[in-house]
Amino acid sequence: MGPFRFSASGWLSQGGRVSPSPHCDARPAETPIDLLVVHNISLPAGVFYGNAVEDLFLGRLDCASHPSFADLKGLRVSSHFFIRRQGEVIQFVGIFDRAWHAGISEFQGRSACNDFSIGIELEGTDQQSYTDEQLGAAANLATALHQMLPTLQWIVGHSDIAPGRKTDPGPAFPWQSMLKSIADRGCFLIRPTP
Repeated sequence: MGPFRFSASGWLSQGGRVSPSPHCDARPAETPIDLLVVHNISLPAGVFYGNAVEDLFLGRLDCASHPSFADLKGLRVSSHFFIRRQGEVIQFVGIFDRAWHAGISEFQGRSACNDFSIGIELEGTDQQSYTDEQLGAAANLATALHQMLPTLQWIVGHSDIAPGRKTDPGPAFPWQSMLKSIADRGCFLIRPTP
């Protein structure tokens, strides 16, 4: 999807759907947003249809609806964006607010990455290829975010900021082609050497 446009308040006004999550709060004052974090998620694992991910981020997931959801009961998480397999983009948290996506994390000596990052969740698993539609939407979204947030300069996977705890977006994520795709759009984000 795209092209993406944002309102002055940091919500998509074009290119995606808005579904505000209650699982967010204010960032610390005077904190530059300089990190883009790529995740993956599917609920149940490996299932790419239905509304379970959106329901989780909105705090309304029926945890009795699947045995694998039992551990999610009471979990309060969100991401700024979720990109479905067909390229649909859903925004849950305004870009100037703090989404709860990174958990215990550290980047270049700074802890609590939620404070200074944007989270993008791709519908997927570590081992299964992402779709061209998703990757195109992610590159377009990263470019639009960089235009809104000139301080944005880094891009990492969840596994880079929570090693040993998280593995996403996994070996299936095509980092080199994603970085080239972003650069081809005139956006230069840096992926530190893992």
